Amino acid sequence: MKASPVLLLIGAGLMSAGAAQADEALAKAKNCLSCHAVDKKVVGPSYKDVAKKYSAKDEAMLAEKVMKGGKGVWGPVPMPPNPSVKPDEADKLVKWILSLK
Repeated sequence: MKASPVLLLIGAGLMSAGAAQADEALAKAKNCLSCHAVDKKVVGPSYKDVAKKYSAKDEAMLAEKVMKGGKGVWGPVPMPPNPSVKPDEADKLVKWILSLK
């Protein structure tokens, strides 16, 4: 039996929605959402603002900042390091953030 193109598109959409929810859950689990929100500034910038500023070529640098922290890019409040985030998790978080454009 052949799958219809419509069913394939629906399935792909459901899988990507599941991945987005999983990555938001990872952000919650790693306490990223204590200082960030998807669509508004909290202590740090919104993830949508981060996605507007950066592109895929910045993924490695952003993943490093997720783990080690950063300062001076978004204002005077530094982002502290988050040692609980492993490299593969940082990559997943950054890809999710950049997908929010």
